[in-house]
Amino acid sequence: MTTLASGTDTLTRDALTVLQPGFTGTSAPDWLLRRLGEGLASVGLFGRNIDSPAQLGRLTAQLRAERDDVLVAIDEEGGDVTRLEVRTGSSFPGNHALGAVDDVALTRQVAFELGRRLAECGVNLNWAPSADVNSNPGNPVIGVRSFGADTDLVARHTAAYVTGLQAAGVAACTKHFPGHGDTAVDSHHALPRIDVDGSVLHARELAPFRAAIAAGSRAVMSAHILVPALDPDRPATLSRRILTGLLREELGYQGLIVTDGMEMRAIAGTYGIERGSVLAIAAGADAICVGGGLADDETVRRLRDALVSAVRSGELAEERLADAAERVRALARWTASASAQASASASVAASAPDAASASASVAASAPDAASAAASASASASASGGASTGMAADTGPGFGAGHDIGLVAARRALTVTCSEAYEPVGEPPFVAVLTPVANIAVGDETPWGVAAELARLLPGTETGSFAGGDGGNGEDTAPAALTAAGDRRIVAVVRDEHRHAWMASALDTLLAARPDTIVVEMGVPQATPRGALHIATHGAARVCGRAAAEIIAGH
Repeated sequence: MTTLASGTDTLTRDALTVLQPGFTGTSAPDWLLRRLGEGLASVGLFGRNIDSPAQLGRLTAQLRAERDDVLVAIDEEGGDVTRLEVRTGSSFPGNHALGAVDDVALTRQVAFELGRRLAECGVNLNWAPSADVNSNPGNPVIGVRSFGADTDLVARHTAAYVTGLQAAGVAACTKHFPGHGDTAVDSHHALPRIDVDGSVLHARELAPFRAAIAAGSRAVMSAHILVPALDPDRPATLSRRILTGLLREELGYQGLIVTDGMEMRAIAGTYGIERGSVLAIAAGADAICVGGGLADDETVRRLRDALVSAVRSGELAEERLADAAERVRALARWTASASAQASASASVAASAPDAASASASVAASAPDAASAAASASASASASGGASTGMAADTGPGFGAGHDIGLVAARRALTVTCSEAYEPVGEPPFVAVLTPVANIAVGDETPWGVAAELARLLPGTETGSFAGGDGGNGEDTAPAALTAAGDRRIVAVVRDEHRHAWMASALDTLLAARPDTIVVEMGVPQATPRGALHIATHGAARVCGRAAAEIIAGH
């Protein structure tokens, strides 16, 4: 068992216990190991911490050698937001693709397989899924991270995802409460505001969270958003009305409440991370997520001391901090039990005829699977599950093996052909119209179809062309046309409807080359156009592969 360092008092231990910090490097620094010995109970992992499955396994073992019940958290949504496969692209399509298929059994299988891979590497808390209803087409930060714009669809798939993930022994953290879908501002940069009345919020934003709670979601992440209908003064993360009054008392949620990253400008730029952390715990949060941008011992010390000082000054009730710390420990106990149960179930399923049926069997046998499916799919009609007859995904590292992610990506495609379309027979030129990536997605992860087309059609060339929403795309399209020469053009876009320069560039490309193929890898809000239009509903590696197969006629 873990032995806490002598001389660490209960108050200080509790203050450390509620923190979920990050760090730099692919092995645990000495300061982090020391803090684990003093009472720190959670660690957050990011793409910078991960090189390979074997390295990640060694890292989590290193953490558990210091504290055997540590919560190891990660932001692994699959799709566009991946930390396991940050340098290659995800082996799983994201939420929007799963919502496009609208098969809750498939969503549950995908979440289970993703959770299984996390558990194999020693990760036991996933800051996913996003339960946001993407009701604002201009949303710059949610988009394909949402299952869709329909409340009932988002609710049933959120519940299915929670069930599948937790069947693998990994705690789900449903986000971003009370709903980040109707925003036009990215909370990484500023404080968004949702101005709708309470009846709309209850009917639209809160429904997926009710489904997640019914499915047994072990954690919920708060959003850094101002919702005046619920609290006109403080953002959700810092609002007692929202976290305690609404989430705890009205919705009856008893699990862990985690904040979104406290260094995001919506909090850091308004309250500061120390003051914000104190207010968050006082409001009802149990764990403070920090480490995406601030990832050092000094940050941990500052937040620990701020919480201790707030208790000693009477600003923060000691009982509230103790309750928060106990909820962290309770989740750690659950993960230990769930991991053991998932391992036992997996050993039984290993004798199944094939991997897909084994995954489905284990996911379906989860203790809360029946009740979650019942509560989440009242308005759903499942399409019978995923076909398993397709070739396995042979991507690198974490992506090797079971093919459920590729199966899902193929099923998610929406293909629109014009009468003039002719299949590609020679290596094309791929023109990627590249928008600025939001911080949640990051710009490290490759996306598009060029790599997969080059594998299927050797000799394929590619170029990246960036525009700007203040321009009209006039410079972008001529550059792409010149680079393409006489090759067939495959234009790859991401959220064409949000970028005027991108739409303008496509206008010019299609006028000059009507046989251009268009691949939309964001939310397919714009009208399909081109000789062939493929909507992938996300930019994961498997989404690119599925689109490339269509283009190449495979």
